[in-house]
Amino acid sequence: MTDLAWINAALTSARPQALGALLRYFRDLDTAEEAFQEACLRALKTWPRNGPPREPASWLIFVGRNAAIDAVRRRGRQEPLPEEALISDLDDAEADMAERLDGSHYRDDILRLLFICCHPDLPATQQIALALRIVSGLSVAQIARAFLVGEAAMEQRITRAKQRIAAAEVAFDTPGAVERADRLAVVAAMIYLFFNEGYSAGGGQAAARAPLCDEAIRLARLLLRLFPGEPEIMGLTALLLLQHARAPARFEATGAIVLLDDQERGLWNRKMIAEGLALIDKAMRHRRRGPYQVQAAIAALHARAARPEDTEWAEIDLLYAALETLQPSPVVTLNRAVAVAKLRGPAAALDMIGPLEPRLSGYFNFFGVKGAFLLQLGRRDDARIAFDRAIALANTAAEAAHIRLHLDRLMRDGEA
Repeated sequence: MTDLAWINAALTSARPQALGALLRYFRDLDTAEEAFQEACLRALKTWPRNGPPREPASWLIFVGRNAAIDAVRRRGRQEPLPEEALISDLDDAEADMAERLDGSHYRDDILRLLFICCHPDLPATQQIALALRIVSGLSVAQIARAFLVGEAAMEQRITRAKQRIAAAEVAFDTPGAVERADRLAVVAAMIYLFFNEGYSAGGGQAAARAPLCDEAIRLARLLLRLFPGEPEIMGLTALLLLQHARAPARFEATGAIVLLDDQERGLWNRKMIAEGLALIDKAMRHRRRGPYQVQAAIAALHARAARPEDTEWAEIDLLYAALETLQPSPVVTLNRAVAVAKLRGPAAALDMIGPLEPRLSGYFNFFGVKGAFLLQLGRRDDARIAFDRAIALANTAAEAAHIRLHLDRLMRDGEA
């Protein structure tokens, strides 16, 4: 591995812990970020010459903290930091820092950093953009490409998010057990939202947004290391892995959507699936079922089916019924209707989703599913109306193109 490669890997891995500790120390997001960036610049200068420090995160915290203090001193025309050669030899300082960064501090620092990024005062788009910038270290240009906006617009979005956080006067004290549990749930929800921003991208956007899925999985794994006994974090990580494992088969080369039953299962990432299955099996043994675990269990049943006809739809129906209890939502019921259609036919499924229409009148997928059920029942005119409505509500060109395939089929059948 080249010098630049291993240094970049070390900086990326240490970023959440180092930035979290600097944030606790300075209680200001901009100052902490500037301190970390200065430490990274010094690492790029000294690590190739001296080799990696024993504790990269501790080194970055120590150097970043001193660099920020030095910046304050310079503004006050006080004495500068010692020479580079002196601060590069940090063996004793690193050891002392590592001893003081115990497991509790490490966990709370990272959790606080993640929690600040998903502060409830921030809109979802700002939460995700801020987490990508602060926690993941992506450049503004990379984030702008993922969201298909200009760099200036993304810079403004991130700046506004930081201003809102500063105005909210977020507490930096170490959270208690109850607050930590609350924060964990909020952070998990943000990571799930983060993932969905990438996963829901269609066709031409999928490649640009794939890094969002990768980063969400990285953050979920980070949470799992911090809370290894928490079954819902196991479930969240398993869910993301099992969903993302299907990415190579979800779109045709043209960008057209490929439905689950039509996907080439040999393209699925089996290593990712194995990791996800092991995690959800471990989570379920805790017998503290939560929404992420149930969703991951559903994804696991799809992943275990070698062919579409091997899918255990009865189990999926039961799991969706459990999810309706844990997390009532018309979208959950709509998804359950797909399993009901497989088990009891499209008429039963259509009866199930009928009452949902007022609440899902603006949801593309509702009318796509409704049209499919109507088509299976031979109600061609009604199906055409539903599909037309779905196209009008489509969020991406790939979604619209997928529905047009149904309409083309209707027209061909009508001409035959």
